[in-house]
Amino acid sequence: MNETFLKKIEELADRGEFKQALSLLDNAIAENSGDDMLFMTRGKLYWRLGDRSRATSDYSMAIHINPESPACHLLEMARAVENFYNPDLLNP
Repeated sequence: MNETFLKKIEELADRGEFKQALSLLDNAIAENSGDDMLFMTRGKLYWRLGDRSRATSDYSMAIHINPESPACHLLEMARAVENFYNPDLLNP
C-alpha cells in the first residue's frame, strides 16, 4: 500500500476522525483485498476504538494474506491482553 495513504489514515486517527479513516480503509480493502497492511492498519484503528474482536479478525486476515506480516506481533499482543487474568480483580 502507498505510504502516503497510510500516513493520511494515521493523521486522521490522530485527529480523532476514526469514522473517516475507517471509511477510507474499507474502500481501499474493497479495491485491494490482498494487501495485508490495509487489514493491519484497520485492525489497529479498531483496537484504538476498543473493538477487540474486529481488530483481532483484521490482524488474522493480514497474517492469512502474508504470514510474515507485522500483524503477527499485534495479534500475539492482542491475545495476551485477552488471556490476562488477575484473581485480585475478581475478589477485592
